Amino acid sequence: MSSAILDSSDPETGERPESVSNTLTPAVEEITPAFWHGGLLAAIAWGLLTSLMIVWPDKVIGFTRPLYVSQTNELAAIIAVFFLVLTLGERLPLAHYILAPLTRYLRPGAKWFIALAIFAAVWEISTAKLAWLPAPFFAPPNALFEVYATDWYRLGDSVLHSLRLLFFGYLFGSLGGFLTGISIGWSRGLGYWFHPILRFLGPVPSTALLPLALYFFPSSFSAAIFLIGLATWFPVTVLTWSGVASVDTSYYDVARTLGAKSSFLILHVAIPAALPHVFVGLFMGLGASFSVLVAAEMMGVKSGLGWYLQWAQGWAAYSNMYGALIIMAILFSTLITVLFSVRDRLLAWQSGAVKW
Repeated sequence: MSSAILDSSDPETGERPESVSNTLTPAVEEITPAFWHGGLLAAIAWGLLTSLMIVWPDKVIGFTRPLYVSQTNELAAIIAVFFLVLTLGERLPLAHYILAPLTRYLRPGAKWFIALAIFAAVWEISTAKLAWLPAPFFAPPNALFEVYATDWYRLGDSVLHSLRLLFFGYLFGSLGGFLTGISIGWSRGLGYWFHPILRFLGPVPSTALLPLALYFFPSSFSAAIFLIGLATWFPVTVLTWSGVASVDTSYYDVARTLGAKSSFLILHVAIPAALPHVFVGLFMGLGASFSVLVAAEMMGVKSGLGWYLQWAQGWAAYSNMYGALIIMAILFSTLITVLFSVRDRLLAWQSGAVKW
């Protein structure tokens, strides 16, 4: 009987019933996923880029020999091999279970990987091969590799100083804006006094107050914290106030009917209902704090990404400036992504309402 159950094929034709074959098909498809054509094209694109960088000789510019050329070529070759291994390796039954999570994450960005290879090729041709773009304002890719290889300590120290400054400024500004917004939205008396001040001082750019901040605060670090906090405070205050003011009054009536006090109404009704607006304010405040951070670090501090940009420009080290800009873009984009992840976790019922 057990053999009859296992062998459910027709004794005359030898074919399995349609129900049995359909149940086996998903398992086979799960083991052997669809071929990743985008990954293969990305491997070809980066392989062609590697060949272009190696075969086509560089144009001699100046008297100094460019450094880290071979390392840059090796990096492009490693990327090409990486995509080739992912594309072909996921077809193997054993390697599929190891590579599947990574390929599933990278599949949507296949076109961008190809576009990056094309951009790097255009960059290489217009700088190192033909020198269309004037030096030292535009450096080839190997110069960027040299920046990260030789000046990583100064860049890392600048990142840490910027993160520390941004953390304190954004923290104080967010807390101050959150408390101010709740106070204005809840109390009409406080709103009467704070609303005109908010409308008068809020739109003023924080960087315009830089001379006053440097005069009133004992150090440039504390002055920068104040300016970042002020830039964060205004949008968080306005959006929190709008969120509290827009709460349906029927919620308060129901809670009062059940015996809720003012503290309960604020903590369990007003604040939860206003959280979507609060996170929009936090997002806007974080974007404003980035601009103020760079401007503040260009005045009076001895480290930080803004200081590094000014230092690189002063020494005409434009490749260092581009390297700092790339790190700045990655860092700031990551911080905004983390903020949206926290928002989607706390407001799961509204996940995806605000895109990033």
